[in-house]
Amino acid sequence: MAKHRIYSTSVASVYRLYVSKVERKGRIQAEVDAVIRWLTGYSQQALDDQLARNTNFEDFFAQAPEPNPSRSLITGMVCGVRVEEVEEPLMREIRTLDKLVDELAKGRKMEKILRA
Repeated sequence: MAKHRIYSTSVASVYRLYVSKVERKGRIQAEVDAVIRWLTGYSQQALDDQLARNTNFEDFFAQAPEPNPSRSLITGMVCGVRVEEVEEPLMREIRTLDKLVDELAKGRKMEKILRA
């Protein structure tokens, strides 16, 4: 079976879209970074390095230093798909990130987004 094209897409190209989306809703880039760091365990420097290298989603999640065990608590719909029902692990990680960014853009408090 062929891999989905999002797997070879650079995280940096989608990151710009994430930031634009949340900024239109009055949020800031630092909050997008916080969400990504919470999900993956990257430090800010390591995240910046991944973005600068145009790392694709497959490698980005494969190299994540410490995926947050609480990411399994993230449920709900994103792009018409229930996050918790996505079978393929990498696609679930990508959809989880999409869901977190959506919650941020919708004005949800960071404590709730990060399942604190």
